Amino acid sequence: DAFVEVPGGKNTFNYANVKLIVQTAIQQRVDCVWPGWGHASENPALPIALAEAGITFLGPTAPVMHALGDKIASTILAQSSKVPCIPWNGDGIFAEIQSDGSIPLEPFKKACLQNYEEALACAKRIGYPVVLKASEGGGGKGIRKASNDQELKSGWEQVAAEVVGSPVFLMQLCTGARHLEVQLMGDEYGQVVSLIGRDCSTQRRFQKIFEEGPPTIADKDDFRKAEQDAQRLAMSVGYRGAGTVEYLYKPESKGFYFLELNPRLQVEHPVTEGLTGVNVPALQLQVGMGIRLERVPDIRRFYGLDPTTDSKIDFIEDKYVYPNKHVMAARITAENPDDAFRPTSGRIERVRFQSSPACWGYFSVGASGNIHEFADSQFGHIFASGPTREHARKALQLA
Repeated sequence: DAFVEVPGGKNTFNYANVKLIVQTAIQQRVDCVWPGWGHASENPALPIALAEAGITFLGPTAPVMHALGDKIASTILAQSSKVPCIPWNGDGIFAEIQSDGSIPLEPFKKACLQNYEEALACAKRIGYPVVLKASEGGGGKGIRKASNDQELKSGWEQVAAEVVGSPVFLMQLCTGARHLEVQLMGDEYGQVVSLIGRDCSTQRRFQKIFEEGPPTIADKDDFRKAEQDAQRLAMSVGYRGAGTVEYLYKPESKGFYFLELNPRLQVEHPVTEGLTGVNVPALQLQVGMGIRLERVPDIRRFYGLDPTTDSKIDFIEDKYVYPNKHVMAARITAENPDDAFRPTSGRIERVRFQSSPACWGYFSVGASGNIHEFADSQFGHIFASGPTREHARKALQLA
């Protein structure tokens, strides 16, 4: 192994700097680049530049990343694939993905709000409360709730200022909904496997705090239908690599509603690994090497099959072995409770954590125990497992 020093400062100088990443990859003579999460992992310019340099990108192709990574385009594709969607300003707009992986410009523009007046008209149609979103937003930026015309007007101005130049859309706010997601992995042969899913409903300022799985709020059969819808959506666009389809789930109606598809791995992937026994980053590498999903030993074990054989698996219809355990995760963040839990930086005096066979964690801080001002507020993650949700919760609490 080797590491390369990169400039400090904000991520545009280092981890989000596509030019620097590609230059480093060429200098180190690497065969592939693993994008991780955040930073440049959802920037289509990275797979394009790597392909030009003859280096494999362990993720979706640039056109598919652009289409599905955009919240507006992905919702159009989802409703075109008959995946249930929340009422929004793009209701009734359909499109098929083009040969280059994009969608036609006309339906995309039709689904973008151009001004406050258009947002107001849509809010009147679908009814308050609503949520304004910038399609290029994330991490809590570019999203505002509105319960009336006045809040909508100020929300429009804030969203436009936070994510400058981003297309904006509006959707109905699902009150009392749960945030459930499906972990997908696609190979280059058109196959997509669902590695169960996670419940990430506990959030603050639109950022996840706890993640757990398998989701217990939804019936197994209902969640399996949501998995199959997610798989078909990914298959329809030739998705390759790791991705996560996020749903809003209404327990009273048992309805799933498509939220977005994240075209990358997420930091809570160890929840999925603990449930399925599948090493997801290793699976990304195997898919990048051109190995078919049904030939990966971890996948075959997940389906209760002999890992030394290579019989076909119908990932839509064949049933995997449902886990007999529960996994729960908690994010450890540097936030100031006296300032509305805003992210903060500074020195960590002590990390008090007790690992056990049922709980493990990781922490990332500077050599002097500092969290610098350019870091994400999350600097640690702990994961606990047990035969039941209550056992996992207790293991997490004791750590």
